Amino acid sequence: MLEVIDLGCLRGERRLFGGVSFKLMPGGLIWVQGSNGSGKTTLLRTLCGLTQAMAGTVYWRGEPIQRLGEDYRRELTYIGHANGLKEDFSALENLRIAAQLAGQSVSREAGVEALQGSGLAGREHLPVKFLSQGQRRRVALARLRLAHPRTLWLLDEPFNALDTRAVADMQRIMENYLAQGGMIALTTHQDVDIQAADTRTLRLDV
Repeated sequence: MLEVIDLGCLRGERRLFGGVSFKLMPGGLIWVQGSNGSGKTTLLRTLCGLTQAMAGTVYWRGEPIQRLGEDYRRELTYIGHANGLKEDFSALENLRIAAQLAGQSVSREAGVEALQGSGLAGREHLPVKFLSQGQRRRVALARLRLAHPRTLWLLDEPFNALDTRAVADMQRIMENYLAQGGMIALTTHQDVDIQAADTRTLRLDV
């Protein structure tokens, strides 16, 4: 279980939000909403331990995430709104490097299968600089096809640059993951219908 109690964050000296509290249980989805600059990305980065909160605590299985350190990070997958890809590396190389940085060992075969499942068959070995924005997003999201052992997904605008078919495909992946007891916290400006055991909306406003 992920539990957030009275969380508050700053950007520079400006308060983004405060008093944010929620619980995320197995099979649950929380949709973080808000206008640009309201702190959605900062909240997700705080949940995965990349940004320090000014107030409040994030708990994982009853323990503060700062105390758990790498033990917590090994249980989550974070995909930011930026794809974080190296332009001169191939889609496969980028996928395997990203997985390795997250503590996952991904074989060449598993990487190719994940990319093909993401609609990138025939482009696995192309340098990312030759891919469209939608294809680049698919490379970043291909990690989710490798991440089922991870208990928590933190996804910042996962549907950006995706066409209708790719969005529907990602929704199916998320629903299957949730049905298996996974948990998702995401931001998105798109109106998507993801079936979950428990769906909550958290609104952040400037």
